[in-house]
Amino acid sequence: MGMFQVSVRVANPHDSSRSFEEKFWVDTGALYTLAPEDRLTEIGITPLRTRELILADGRRDRRLLGEAVLTIPVLEESLTCPVVFAPPGSLYLLGATALENFGVQADPTTQQLKPIAALIGGFLAAACSK
Repeated sequence: MGMFQVSVRVANPHDSSRSFEEKFWVDTGALYTLAPEDRLTEIGITPLRTRELILADGRRDRRLLGEAVLTIPVLEESLTCPVVFAPPGSLYLLGATALENFGVQADPTTQQLKPIAALIGGFLAAACSK
């Protein structure tokens, strides 16, 4: 898949005046959104739990996970999403969980985020309606 970036504003869910905006790489292979821990700490995002992650090179790592309000200006929408505290100097990644929360998919041809129809219920909902 072709990689591309989108602007994302990351804000403290308890104080929206504490925020930063960066270009994030759209990474459908990453479950969570990642931002350097020093940037998250700087705006007062607090860790809520830890998660074991498998990194792109196959290594396993335990990282802190918090919540932030993500705003994607091109979508004109803001949502609270999980965010991983990545090591300082790490890339900013917009992961699959955030993309699903926003109801978009990455279009590598146009290098844009495109709306998708959300599936609610799946197999069980279909089985119950018969």
